[in-house]
Amino acid sequence: MIAENLQKILSQLPPQVTLVAVSKFHPSDAIREAWAAGQRIFAESRPQELFAKQEELKDCAGLEWHFIGHLQTNKLKMVLPYVSLVQSVDSQHLLDAIEKWAAAAGQKVSVLLEMHVALEESKQGFYEEEILELLLRATGDGAYSHIRFCGLMGMATNTDDAEQVRADFTRVRSYMDYLQDLFPELTEFKILSLGMSADFPIAVECGSTMVRIGSAIFGERG
Repeated sequence: MIAENLQKILSQLPPQVTLVAVSKFHPSDAIREAWAAGQRIFAESRPQELFAKQEELKDCAGLEWHFIGHLQTNKLKMVLPYVSLVQSVDSQHLLDAIEKWAAAAGQKVSVLLEMHVALEESKQGFYEEEILELLLRATGDGAYSHIRFCGLMGMATNTDDAEQVRADFTRVRSYMDYLQDLFPELTEFKILSLGMSADFPIAVECGSTMVRIGSAIFGERG
């Protein structure tokens, strides 16, 4: 069933859109089944779960991990050595901690800045002016030299109103365009991660280059 679900979703995605399979709360056997069907990028939201699964699945060649949850600074060592992208950088405090860890490790960490657009105040993320200030620091005075800024991530308002979702996604897309024009030196600032199982078709219409899909692949969380 997982293989069939993957094929169904991939048939709806343009070739330039990357599918990230959100495997949080699903067992390693389910991830292994998706990997056997050709899926290579998986996302987790809890450090302990990511750490355990990457150990269990080390034999799966080409398997790549992303982190998409709220990341506490005291859990960086359980995440950063194992992921190719942190999609959910949602505060300067976290960004500073990642920079410090990466400098000590002699590495560069790839991140997306999570932009707050949803109507729910409980959602995490930066507002536009905060993102602008961070990127001005990064490009102007050389701050965050161990961080690779790869784009933006956003979550739409949790609603059945498709037009509200479209407005949220369009706002992130428009700001992404603005930042790319403003900071041409950020040559890797290309990823726009928008859309989940319920709203990814709208996200793709709005210009998303990466979708994060869990339940439509693996079924409801166990």
